[in-house]
Amino acid sequence: MSISSPAPANDTSVWTSLKQAISASSGFQHWASQLSPPEQADLNLDERVQRYLRETLETLAY
Repeated sequence: MSISSPAPANDTSVWTSLKQAISASSGFQHWASQLSPPEQADLNLDERVQRYLRETLETLAY
């Protein structure tokens, strides 16, 4: 029995859709508004979403 993994293109399209939905959410918008201007300039959208998710999960795990 073979288990196939999703094609990388599918992963990319899923991540793009998730990233857009997360970045449009009020929680993300509030979180991003609290970043300092240098942090906002230094992080691209992928990095901001990843950091938001990491910090949110850390808070929930606490």
